[in-house]
Amino acid sequence: MKQIAIKDQQLSQAALEGIDAFLQVFIDAIRDAIGGEPTAETMGLLNADQMTLLCWDTLHQEVMDGGFIQLIHNGYGPFIFKNPFAKALNKMWGMHELSKMLYEVHSLWLEHRDALEQDCTDDEFMALFERFPQFDDYDDEFVENEEEWTRQIAHYVDNNIEKFCTIVP
Repeated sequence: MKQIAIKDQQLSQAALEGIDAFLQVFIDAIRDAIGGEPTAETMGLLNADQMTLLCWDTLHQEVMDGGFIQLIHNGYGPFIFKNPFAKALNKMWGMHELSKMLYEVHSLWLEHRDALEQDCTDDEFMALFERFPQFDDYDDEFVENEEEWTRQIAHYVDNNIEKFCTIVP
């Protein structure tokens, strides 16, 4: 496993700034430790909780920016749906509702992935939202629950810091 260290002062400052800043310290430290985006090689350097947090970060960024269609179109379907991310959220992190939603979206991904993952123009990409309205409710559910889910993620990280990093002076 890759040793990840976060300075106590940096973490304290981030905690004062709020939940998003608090989580970002961990996410940045994990990404820095593996050189950016996770790859097949670097994923093996992380533990399950660190990978789950990176999956959350990717899910959160993509869905808040452009919904599940954007997440899938940008090639993150396998990263989110083929990893045990939803299972970890459910069994280890106690986030049953988010996990259940991810299993449902996983089914849609399997059904429509060929069309959603194709290269296309901007206009063709925008047309995907009209072609696949079945993702709309999941996008809405994510946005509606984003603050609560982010709070739950931060709570889990805060209560399990040793699973994510070592705090150094």
